[in-house]
Amino acid sequence: MPETHDISASFVAQYESEVFVAYQMKGSKLRSTIRSKSNVKGESTTFQKVGKGTAGAKARHGNVPVMNIDHTPVKCTLVDRYAGDYVDKLDELKINHDEKQVIVDAGAYALGRETDAQIITELAKTTNTIGAGTSALTKDLVLQAFALMNSKDVPDDGQRFGVVSPAQWNDLLKIEEFSKSNYIGDDLPFLKGSESRKWLGITWIMHTGLPITGTVRTNFIYHKTALGHASGQDITSDITWVGEKASWFINNMMSMGACLIDSDGVIAIKCLDSSGTAAEEDGGA
Repeated sequence: MPETHDISASFVAQYESEVFVAYQMKGSKLRSTIRSKSNVKGESTTFQKVGKGTAGAKARHGNVPVMNIDHTPVKCTLVDRYAGDYVDKLDELKINHDEKQVIVDAGAYALGRETDAQIITELAKTTNTIGAGTSALTKDLVLQAFALMNSKDVPDDGQRFGVVSPAQWNDLLKIEEFSKSNYIGDDLPFLKGSESRKWLGITWIMHTGLPITGTVRTNFIYHKTALGHASGQDITSDITWVGEKASWFINNMMSMGACLIDSDGVIAIKCLDSSGTAAEEDGGA
């Protein structure tokens, strides 16, 4: 007879599937906004940074000029991340909610925050900065960043994204062109689990995990191709009985990494944010 603390393989498989779905729906806000690779083998992978080509003339019966576009490989190193917790067997007798779903959601959120934290760390490596952090996010600051991105020939192809903190989101809502559908239309983009809208050809996303030093918050505008995220192992789960704790240990794991591919495609905007706390400096979602 199986022991009472046995968990069937089908339960584990169902749990793992639910965590993966929860991660896709509730976890990372930013992974879908950048280049992504899955099923990477080994400890790292590369993304190609492609240079600009130059067109030229061709004489009659002459050879077509070769652009000789520069291809620079950018290394993306994977790191292992875990999110686990215990579920006491006797506690399960005293609660009237679905403890499995609670752990599913908690694991998905934790892995999502870690995914976004890695992406935000790479965004912060850009050398392009607008603002000194002494004022709120204004229309003028946004237009300066918009102009800088255009001056660097970053494609305006619907794949530009802006990520701002809640305080800066409120600043944007004070801008008529951002807040009124007369300017941005009714067909707003929707990113699962996030507040978002489109303005100036940029999809704007609210995020609580952006870096802050004192009252200076750093927000970003970037192009999808400027960053990469790689996953060697998407979410997998393991459920183990721990006898000395009389508990199940539920662990969720991923192997992933992010990298900055092209600094020209990322603009940092520094703004005054008096709502910042020490807790936020560690990141969140």
